[in-house]
Amino acid sequence: MPVTGQRVVRRTLGRRLTRLRTASGMSRREVAEARLGISEPTLHRIETGKVPVTAANVRALCWLYGADQSITDALAELALGTSQQEWWDASPVIPEWFKLYVGLEASASRMFGYDGEIIPGELQTPEYARGVFGAEQPVDTEAAERHIKLRMQRQKSLFSRNPPIRLVTVLGEGALVRPVGGEQVLKAQIEHLRRLSQEEAVDIRVLPFSVGAHAAMAGAFRILEFDDPDDPDVVYLESHVGALYLEEQAEVDEYRRIFDLISKDSVPVGEYR
Repeated sequence: MPVTGQRVVRRTLGRRLTRLRTASGMSRREVAEARLGISEPTLHRIETGKVPVTAANVRALCWLYGADQSITDALAELALGTSQQEWWDASPVIPEWFKLYVGLEASASRMFGYDGEIIPGELQTPEYARGVFGAEQPVDTEAAERHIKLRMQRQKSLFSRNPPIRLVTVLGEGALVRPVGGEQVLKAQIEHLRRLSQEEAVDIRVLPFSVGAHAAMAGAFRILEFDDPDDPDVVYLESHVGALYLEEQAEVDEYRRIFDLISKDSVPVGEYR
């Protein structure tokens, strides 16, 4: 699966350059002292995927680390994507902290998610999304409509991929009984979920109230998995004002364990009621 979006390309390139530097035995300070025109703070920002990178700087770093020509050429080409914008990068409507997620979602091979209170954005109908944004009582209703349009664009990009992303979502029963937008909107939303679940790569499940206490009561989360070993799997946790991206193996494994537990207690949405 190709790396998508400038923020995701920066993330990938930064990790590969970090790996080369570590293999060479050099510290960031030693790289800065090599007079390549790259300061220690700048190198830190490059390696952590915070800034665009020029092909010239990548080639200079690869030379310093003793990388062969094929690796140098590949990373220099990757550098071109660190300033190339996708539709979400250029959108003023999408918060900066969410743009990385959209890029990760577009690059992920598999996505596992849990939502207890709401149908997640990638599965919402326009009417349901309108009910969600309306509940936030936006001052600018036109901005809310732009959000809905972008949400539908994100869905189109996600579900038109070839090969398709493997999508497994567990929904708390509360998400299927709360009449967001009204009873008819909710009914249409549930039918939409059932249609989507018929796709071979999509599995939508429901965690019934009858289960009682369950492992994911701490809140919603997403696990994004990537085939490229240079792109570690990520757990995404969202709040009203930002997001947390967890990449440590132990953290991701714990969320996988939680997801496995709730999956065993859930039922396919087609069997719900």
